[in-house]
Amino acid sequence: MKKYDYIIIGAGFFGAIAAYELTRKGYHCLVIEKRNHIGGNCYTKNIEGINVHQYGAHIFHTNDKEIWDYVNQFATFNRFTNSPVANYKGELYNLPFNMNTFYQLWKVKTPQEAKAKIEEQSAEYKNIIPRNLEEQALKLAGKDIYTKLIKEYTEKQWGTDCKNLPAFIIKRLPFRFTFDNNYFNDKYQGIPVGGYTRIFDKLLENIEVRLETDYFADKDYFDSLAENTIYTGPVDLFYNYCFGKLNYRSLRFENELLETDNFQGNAVINYTSHDQKYTRIIEHKHFEFGIQPKTYITKEYPQDWNDALEPYYPVNDEENNAIYLQYKHLAEAEANVIFGGRLAEYKYYDMHQVIGSALARMKKIEEKRK
Repeated sequence: MKKYDYIIIGAGFFGAIAAYELTRKGYHCLVIEKRNHIGGNCYTKNIEGINVHQYGAHIFHTNDKEIWDYVNQFATFNRFTNSPVANYKGELYNLPFNMNTFYQLWKVKTPQEAKAKIEEQSAEYKNIIPRNLEEQALKLAGKDIYTKLIKEYTEKQWGTDCKNLPAFIIKRLPFRFTFDNNYFNDKYQGIPVGGYTRIFDKLLENIEVRLETDYFADKDYFDSLAENTIYTGPVDLFYNYCFGKLNYRSLRFENELLETDNFQGNAVINYTSHDQKYTRIIEHKHFEFGIQPKTYITKEYPQDWNDALEPYYPVNDEENNAIYLQYKHLAEAEANVIFGGRLAEYKYYDMHQVIGSALARMKKIEEKRK
């Protein structure tokens, strides 16, 4: 007899929800986590009374009422609405592209005027077949929006000229012809009061969790402990890179506690020119309408990924997707291993998508038992 029914690798959303749901159904689970905390990239740490998003801004949003109700079991969510601002060489623009943005760019005041301006600026690219991201963006938006709000920001994100990026990265651009700065269209949106870590504390309550534990440092031993494995780490690492390494973009964070109660007046400001090497500044207290006497900011710098860095964004180009498909075929053939989450599926997930995926996979386990 094995000691556990399931060993779960990773204490982010997929792993924590899997552990919670399986334990609730009577399975005995062990969660192991390489970091010194639970919560994965959603981990928040309280600093000077401010809940700091340690791995970049995480704003919960979904149209799925079942998922919204599910997460509200574990936290009370506030009414935070994501309304980022773009700073281009000191000029400020509202995001996403909406009537406020178009007025700031061109002083147009009606949707008809805005549409006409976009059509005028994109007219010369109307009949081209875009060969790269630059041509795709120019065809969709014209030169002003591309130059001030897309080009240099995208180049910082991906570490290369927009002419070198595939057109499919920008399949469409959301133009909103209303004076609405809400970045998401989802019905439900907010930040958990007290930070995301509280959710994970409740999900993993009364479940054995071993932190600072590397599964691959003693894989045979950990596999011997359980009948089944749920794996949320990099899929290529699981198979010892037998088909080659998958590529990612990573991030570097520069944090600062400031002796002021308000640094920038908004939770997120994007810096869309090369004048700054960072892509955005996050002021964490504004996620929870904080009134603390100090503030805490994070500058976010995209960078090339290597083994020493955290993988954040899968580079889902043709080459990497082809490599992933080979790993996916191996993963699908595993009888007692479930692969789930952003790294194991080599896919960029929003939080609600990870939660939905985890719940669906755990439901299948229960259906098989019946």
